[in-house]
Amino acid sequence: MTEAITSYRFSFGPWNLSEGADPFGPPVRDPFTFLEKVKIAKQLGFDALQFHDDDAVPELDSLGPEQISKQARATKQILTDHGLVAEFVAPRLWFSPRTIDGAYTANDPADRAYAVERSIKAIDIAQELGTPLLVLWLAREGTYVREAKSVPEAVQYLVDAINTMLEYDKQLRILVEPKPNEPMDQAYIPTVGHALALGNRTADPSRVGILIETAHQILAGLDPSDEMGFALSFHKLWSVHLNDQSGLKFDEDKSFGEVDLRRAFNQVRVLEENGYGRNGEYVGLDVKAMRTQKKEVSAKHLANSKQTFLWLLDKVRSLNRSLQAELVRQRDYEELTRYITAHLLGARY
Repeated sequence: MTEAITSYRFSFGPWNLSEGADPFGPPVRDPFTFLEKVKIAKQLGFDALQFHDDDAVPELDSLGPEQISKQARATKQILTDHGLVAEFVAPRLWFSPRTIDGAYTANDPADRAYAVERSIKAIDIAQELGTPLLVLWLAREGTYVREAKSVPEAVQYLVDAINTMLEYDKQLRILVEPKPNEPMDQAYIPTVGHALALGNRTADPSRVGILIETAHQILAGLDPSDEMGFALSFHKLWSVHLNDQSGLKFDEDKSFGEVDLRRAFNQVRVLEENGYGRNGEYVGLDVKAMRTQKKEVSAKHLANSKQTFLWLLDKVRSLNRSLQAELVRQRDYEELTRYITAHLLGARY
């Protein structure tokens, strides 16, 4: 077992303080300004914010290079003034009309070129914000109709795009965030294994890692802690998005541990036992407030998710390791699961 760190650093994205819109209804809360979100992050004890490129520089596509740099520097100053940093930047490639048919994997060469150009702008923003991390959620890199695209060709497009980014910034580290579906019917990079294989095809695999989101693994029918452990075994788990999910539905982004506390416990356990965070990795949250929340209490999901992580961390650190090892030696897994249940419930064992 790898030596754990003393304390963890936490992050979330501005989109996690939302207005409550969903695919079936409009916003129900007035928005917070960016400055208000920054202040909330500081008040709740977070250390960093995650960014889409246009979170840091709104209306990005309509701006020139100097305007982009100026706005990015202004965003960085706001973070600095409040004792925060940027964890990563992610190009938002799923909103534009030019990415309807995919971004890096679109059939139209002009659309593919736009996706790469937008990604280069995101790298420029990351440089201004002081982070070497670029996250690629390959949201529309897939297909609704199998006959419309060639999978080997699409994968090569992804490799070529990543290589262009790696060449553009020699300090850049790219984190691929796999998801099996939504908004696409079927994604080309649906799982951690696919993401690792994709990174291995690039010009510099040492600079391509993984961001794992809890809900995305559940949507793929996988256990999040197992997938985290798999990535950790390759030293490729460079960030996480912790949340929860009620089965194989749409991506719910529920508060961490809200649905399955045992599943959440094991995510904390695998991070803690394998030294996650020792190289500066953040515990990122990607959680949505319930639509029913009033604006004045619509940050509770962030505070609650962070607190649940810390409660479960205490449970991980207070495990009776000798008893655990003895039950494993005896192959008495029924008793082991009873002990874990009792431990989580705070029951006498």
